[in-house]
Amino acid sequence: MNTATLNVAPIAADKGLVRLLPLAGRILIAAIFILSGLSKISDPAGTMAYIASVGLPLPAVALAGAVAVEVIGGVLLISGYRLRSVAAVLALFSLATAVFFHAQLGDQNQFIHFFKNVAMAGGLLQIVAFGKGRD
Repeated sequence: MNTATLNVAPIAADKGLVRLLPLAGRILIAAIFILSGLSKISDPAGTMAYIASVGLPLPAVALAGAVAVEVIGGVLLISGYRLRSVAAVLALFSLATAVFFHAQLGDQNQFIHFFKNVAMAGGLLQIVAFGKGRD
């Protein structure tokens, strides 16, 4: 089947729907960051213990930074404010989280979390590349 025979007209014809897809995608990506940041706020001692357990210094500072990146970054991602910069920061944060917290790839749970973070970084890099989407 060549591209001439593909019928994408129904989706393309509904420009209102197409315009909402980038926002819907940003909301879906941002949800995991916002929820994760809020869970860190609800259990700061547990989060700092986890940060310390992987050998990172200054767990209280790391906690504050992670909460700021996740909650503020998630909200900014949804809003579209400075979108490409915010998406780049969240992509780097996702990759750093994968490396520092989920690098035990022999553990199936950690393997899944590692590649979930890598996939999120990939989606965020799409936002860095394409911004808010088509108008």
